[in-house]
Amino acid sequence: MRIFAKSEVFARTRILKGLSQRELARKAGLSHSYISLLERSEKSVGPAAAKTLSEVLDKSMEELFTIRSGPDTQARS
Repeated sequence: MRIFAKSEVFARTRILKGLSQRELARKAGLSHSYISLLERSEKSVGPAAAKTLSEVLDKSMEELFTIRSGPDTQARS
């Protein structure tokens, strides 16, 4: 099983918070390229990073992320 960002919700939440991808990355201790990949559902996220991002964006993990399982875990939301 892998955790993926709900692309549209994740990006919208970041924008409504007034954060660029770089600002969100800095606040979460991640790279901006990683945030970009998350927003396009091209990369999964670990539980610790998902928790940190949820805290920075002030949203629950359930609102921002989805768990995918099975042979094709590539998420496209």
